[in-house]
Amino acid sequence: MKDRLAQVEERIAKAAERAGRSRGDITLVAVTKKFPAEVMREAYNLGLRVFGENYVQEFESKHPALADLKDAEFHLIGHLQSNKARLASDLFQTIETVDSEKLARRLNDAGKNLEVMIEVKLSEEESKAGAAHESLPALIDAIRACPNLELTGLMTMPPWNDDPEVTRPYFRRLAKLAREHRLDKLSMGMSHDLEAAIEEGATHVRVGTALFGPRKKE
Repeated sequence: MKDRLAQVEERIAKAAERAGRSRGDITLVAVTKKFPAEVMREAYNLGLRVFGENYVQEFESKHPALADLKDAEFHLIGHLQSNKARLASDLFQTIETVDSEKLARRLNDAGKNLEVMIEVKLSEEESKAGAAHESLPALIDAIRACPNLELTGLMTMPPWNDDPEVTRPYFRRLAKLAREHRLDKLSMGMSHDLEAAIEEGATHVRVGTALFGPRKKE
């Protein structure tokens, strides 16, 4: 893992340099779904502090073994059903996948201070979650009316493609939306296309396979 982390760091640093940006402006989110708490602890011991999980109940089972990692930050990066909002608010500091006013209200009603991002659906794929871009103004207003939620940015999940140049237009479009709505953070880009995402303005890249290797098949 140490070698893989060094390689990812080098890729991030080079992409930031090409874009005229500082490495410090980019947060590496280690995506740990399907990996046990011991792997997360190993990553923490190597200096990683921000972890992304896709499933509330999976992370609920791992959380007790990680409770002593006081400065670790846990982000939910998978789809969140509104009936799991209260549990998610207990487990995560940041919810990157708010996609409806109903979910925002449920999170707010849980009573915890949370950082949130809006997941925007920019692809036509039925399997992709997220708010439609035309619904952003109303959703932004609704979140900003929630006293327990701090809206900081947008995230997206483009259609899978091995070629980063195919996903680059999605990153560019999300960055444009963030500028239009005066939101600072952009969570976009994964192991295979993080360079294109950083060049288009990503502040958070979500990296799993390049750090931890392939996940076991279900």
